[in-house]
Amino acid sequence: MVEPAKKRATYEDLSNLPENMVGEIIDGELVVTPRPARRHIDAAASLGGELIPTYRFGRGGPGGWIIYHEPEIHLGEDVLVPDLAGWRKERLTTAPEEHRFVVAPDWICEILSPSTIRVDRVKKMRIYAANGVPHVWIIDPAAKTLDVFRLESGKWLLLDTFVEDDRVRAEPFQEIEIELGNFWVAES
Repeated sequence: MVEPAKKRATYEDLSNLPENMVGEIIDGELVVTPRPARRHIDAAASLGGELIPTYRFGRGGPGGWIIYHEPEIHLGEDVLVPDLAGWRKERLTTAPEEHRFVVAPDWICEILSPSTIRVDRVKKMRIYAANGVPHVWIIDPAAKTLDVFRLESGKWLLLDTFVEDDRVRAEPFQEIEIELGNFWVAES
């Protein structure tokens, strides 16, 4: 017996989700996850707090980047919402009026949650590689790790893994030192 073809997810499916959910379209499938938990949010806010003043505004660093929290990125039929994404200013000369970005970022950061590990590390990284995103960082707040990847000949090369309280200088933001220990919420 032949199974009926699955209906491909549409942008309307994303629009109909409740506000407390994050929706993405990956390989034609609607992927829905709850809004991030506190450890996840804290890691994202801490990293944004390190990078945005230096790389977007040029405070104490080179500037030259546009960095956003949770942008909606349209890469072909896929609609992805990474935790943070950055574009070199010369590549994103005009930011979209609405929330849809169609230019592939120069850097992506995914922060893992128990419900997103497989999607972030497998499906989304494959899509980022296929679309030429040159840098991906994966942060795991539970394991207190940061994995730094560079795209080489269409494959991800793990450049380094940092843990707990390491001081980090990592591509493409190696001009500054980031204290990884600031990303982890103290458990109460």
